[in-house]
Amino acid sequence: MTTLRREDVAARLKQLPSLPSVVSELLSSFSAEDIDVDLIARQISRDQALTARVLRVANSSFYGIQRRVGTIQEAVTVLGFRAVRSMVLAVGMSGTLRHDKCPEFDAQVYLRHGVGTALAARVLAAQIDVNPDLAFTAGLLHDIGQLVLVAHFPEHYAKVLAYRRQHDCFQIQAERDVLGIDHTEVGAMLAAAWHFPAMLSEAVADHHAPASAAGNSLANLIHVADLTAHALGFTQSDEEQVAPLDRTAWERLGGDWLAYARALPEIEAGFEEACQAISL
Repeated sequence: MTTLRREDVAARLKQLPSLPSVVSELLSSFSAEDIDVDLIARQISRDQALTARVLRVANSSFYGIQRRVGTIQEAVTVLGFRAVRSMVLAVGMSGTLRHDKCPEFDAQVYLRHGVGTALAARVLAAQIDVNPDLAFTAGLLHDIGQLVLVAHFPEHYAKVLAYRRQHDCFQIQAERDVLGIDHTEVGAMLAAAWHFPAMLSEAVADHHAPASAAGNSLANLIHVADLTAHALGFTQSDEEQVAPLDRTAWERLGGDWLAYARALPEIEAGFEEACQAISL
């Protein structure tokens, strides 16, 4: 088996380009009390590539805007700062990690699962008084460690994918068996390098092991949302698998199963439009 050394991963992370400054500021804004929304909107507008992608998402049928939005300032006015922040973070981070070097990796499966998890997280967050915007962002980014491995260790990850198919096991188990490290640990390393807020970092690191997250409600929430997305079969993959639910995670959330179950059609209804809007 191939073992991937943590120091090799750390070395590659140091070679990553810095996040656009506005993306870093938006990450910090989750914990900021005073946010200069106009200033951030102007900063986003200076990045033409980022602006184009955000406006494409804003004008998609997912948001159902009656008139076309032509500027970031208009997007903030019509959709609200929180929605625009989620869009910028999603396209700004994932866009820095190439996935085309590993043909065996199905980027659409990755995208569809991330969007499904994000939608489930947003619905669940609203029920338990957690910031839905932060939950949506965490859902989109929870498996970002996979993108790091695919982008920087494509040959290694191709072996992971082959091992998973051969042994019919969970992706995370294939990563551990083949690489000796998994996407949650790599995601945590990326979160540290890019200075994610603490709750977002813990959600990325602990969504497969929410018991390790103690009282962090976001890691527990993403665990449940992750399983929900798998259970609803959003990826349309024959290899879709649903891991067992950590009941402690649900108990910590204090959620209502019946209310959550009633919300599942809402998650499914917005899914395809969200996938069309958000792309890697």
